[in-house]
Amino acid sequence: MNNSAAQSALIPANAALALGFSGNLGNIDAYISAVNRLPMLTHEEEMSFARKLRDNNDLAAAQSLVLSHLRLVVSIARGYLGYGLPHADLIQEGNIGLMKAVKRFDPDQGVRLVSYAMHWIKAEMHEYILKNWRLVKVATTKAQRKLFFNLRSHKTGLDSMTPTQVDALAKILNVKREEVIEMETRLSGRDIALESSTDDEDDRFAPIAYLSSERSEPTKVLEAQQFDRLQSEGLGSALGKLDDRSRRIVEARWLANDDGSGATLHELAAEFGVSAERIRQIEAVALKKMKGTLAAFA
Repeated sequence: MNNSAAQSALIPANAALALGFSGNLGNIDAYISAVNRLPMLTHEEEMSFARKLRDNNDLAAAQSLVLSHLRLVVSIARGYLGYGLPHADLIQEGNIGLMKAVKRFDPDQGVRLVSYAMHWIKAEMHEYILKNWRLVKVATTKAQRKLFFNLRSHKTGLDSMTPTQVDALAKILNVKREEVIEMETRLSGRDIALESSTDDEDDRFAPIAYLSSERSEPTKVLEAQQFDRLQSEGLGSALGKLDDRSRRIVEARWLANDDGSGATLHELAAEFGVSAERIRQIEAVALKKMKGTLAAFA
């Protein structure tokens, strides 16, 4: 994608009008300058717009959420410039991720949109880089591009070059033999499609099937973070609100071993000098109290 084409696709037409743009943005620097002037939303405004979008499918609210986070996409894209891909293209892909995040964002999850959107923005940029990485890495510098085209014109056939041929070509092109070997290795590599070209069961054996991970999906990441918080802060808080006997019973019954094989009711009955039924009653009351405390961390 050329720079002007990418530039025109960076912001939807109605969003561009909302920003005060008229016609072409001009260049990537003008775009970055424009989005950095956009006001950021307060937490209350963000939650209000997010609820309007979720409850009423309010597209104006969605636009406000997207526009206020365009500078985040620019910032993240800057970290991927080392791959040699156009900055405008990276921003465009990141904006797609941002829009996906806004569409799926739930304001009642207890996180800011900026934290949630980062996962989606990076996911889209990563996919774009992976699709273009092979072409980029074959020749990234001016010297490598020159060697790339010269080597293609001098190399005959698909077989690897012999040491004698490497030395001869290095002398002709006035480069080191190591550079010839490295570029030939790059040229000899084959691109592998991440996805199958058919819709049959071959998809199960395509690289995308074993390279992707559900754990990196943004919603799964948030769920994992929430679960970790529940286990650390939540569990400690819930146990802290129990009396010593109730806490001892819960810990012995449920937290003593990782495999769930805790103490029996009869063992604890003997320890406290009460009946097994009494231990069961204390345990039930304690678990109910803990459930109420843990609800605040859900």
